[in-house]
Amino acid sequence: MVLTGDVHVHYGFDIKRDFSDPGSKTVGTEIVTSSVSSGGNGTERPANWETYLAANPHLRFYNGLRGYTTVSLGRELARADFKTVSHVTTQGAPLTTAASFVTEAGEQGLKPA
Repeated sequence: MVLTGDVHVHYGFDIKRDFSDPGSKTVGTEIVTSSVSSGGNGTERPANWETYLAANPHLRFYNGLRGYTTVSLGRELARADFKTVSHVTTQGAPLTTAASFVTEAGEQGLKPA
């Protein structure tokens, strides 16, 4: 599992043995977390979403709202919870869990939790 962040969006990717072949073996998981407040409120999806998704078939999750990600690591399972707020410019905006995924030892790849 690769953990990275502060690119102003949340991503969940399957890491493929061969990215030019979407059917190739998944060999790992990448979790990318958004910034907490940099760049304003963000947006859930970019305007070019369909083009973006077509170019990244290994993408399992995307959210452009601000927030953070928690990761729980166990011997057999890792869980990622992507937390977002609708507005960082509004005091008291609620924190929500936009999505949760697990990846299992010996069974790489993100699965909805």
